[in-house]
Amino acid sequence: MKLGTVLVLGTGLVGTSIGLALRQRGVTVLLADRDLGAVRLAREMGAGQEWHSGDPVDLAVVAVPPAHVATELRGLQQRDTARFYTDVASVKVRPLARAAELGCDLGSYLASHPMAGREKAGPGAARADLFLGRPWALCPTEETLPGTRAAVLELIELCGANPVEVSAEEHDEAVAVVSHAPHVAASAVAARLAEAPEAALGLAGQGVRDVTRVAGGDPGLWLGILSGNAAPVAAVLEAVSRDLAEAATALRALAGGDESAGPEVTQLLKRGVAGHGRIPGKHGGPAARYGVVQVVIGDRPGQLARLFQVCEEVGVNVEDVRLEHAPGLPLGLAELSVQPDAAPVLARALHERGWQVPETP
Repeated sequence: MKLGTVLVLGTGLVGTSIGLALRQRGVTVLLADRDLGAVRLAREMGAGQEWHSGDPVDLAVVAVPPAHVATELRGLQQRDTARFYTDVASVKVRPLARAAELGCDLGSYLASHPMAGREKAGPGAARADLFLGRPWALCPTEETLPGTRAAVLELIELCGANPVEVSAEEHDEAVAVVSHAPHVAASAVAARLAEAPEAALGLAGQGVRDVTRVAGGDPGLWLGILSGNAAPVAAVLEAVSRDLAEAATALRALAGGDESAGPEVTQLLKRGVAGHGRIPGKHGGPAARYGVVQVVIGDRPGQLARLFQVCEEVGVNVEDVRLEHAPGLPLGLAELSVQPDAAPVLARALHERGWQVPETP
């Protein structure tokens, strides 16, 4: 089907990003939120126009916290707001069960969830490209009508995401492993920094920034997400806790001179390497192995542009880039991930053009 008009109910990060993505594809987007200030900001960003009840809508996207999905869906359906409905909450089982309890029409509703987000919240953090190439779960039930499925698939395509069909139960167990429990674990690590001495913070490098990045998320928002998926998240955290407790015990033994405890720690580290290696690459499938070229870069305008210009000149595609700033200095280190055979070519070209290229260990 062809979506002409879409209502986005909830103008937070995800809802506003959907509006921005759809507007780029020529879809008429109507916006609604209990927070009129959020609607105004989303509108000013170009995500759509304010919705007035009675406007005809092809698809309504419910972009609210999991606990409110079913009640908002019921209200929209009672007003016959749209032909089809979906939601984008990060929990599926409980909202679906509650929708059934409230008597919602499950034929015109298909639960979905884009696996994309940021540690920042609100419409001001929204981006039109937030979903490009990202998985977007859809969880059909026996009641789901073909037209509903087609409408949600059209939404996913317009946003540039990749549809992945799973059951609601599979979805919630999966996100507990890849999203919800990791957020709690990152928060636990970051919490150790709250009372850390200044000397420790002064030594903070990229590693701790990588591990704790998502811990900057809104606690209230995340409490709602975790509450909605509490049992699967608890199961993952219990498994992680066992690993950490065993590692702590082994390290205590090592501290006491018992060298036989070393292999237990090594085994956990090896399992971590194996798990990390299973994270899909940017095009899906197995994670690719890249060569890394490190370049010292000045903290001033135009430096990244110059760096990428060299890459273009020698025909090297940059698969990924990471920046690490040097505390107290007006420079940093750019790490360019490229195909392994391209790494020496790029390193040599940069060195010849006057860039400082440290040897990668």
